[in-house]
Amino acid sequence: MSDAVPEPAAQERGAAPEPQEAGYEPAAPAPLDVPRTPTGNAEVDARLARLADADHLATDGHVEVYEDVHRGLRDALTALDARPGPPAPPSPSPYDRRS
Repeated sequence: MSDAVPEPAAQERGAAPEPQEAGYEPAAPAPLDVPRTPTGNAEVDARLARLADADHLATDGHVEVYEDVHRGLRDALTALDARPGPPAPPSPSPYDRRS
């Protein structure tokens, strides 16, 4: 039993191989025109506007843009948690009570 791959009959007769089709060329990047509604938060709106950068990149470049936007949005949310809230009312001192 042989593991050799049989050659096509055309090559056995000495005929020239048929020309192969040119390689597939993907279409150029095109904007998706996904509407982005402003949020009113300048930092978040700037991150969402960055998504438009992916419109001009091949699909293998989208990941970098998406990760950058995700990181920025996550940082904006984290900053909201870190902001101090309104000051707490002063607690009454046990020495302020008068009878």
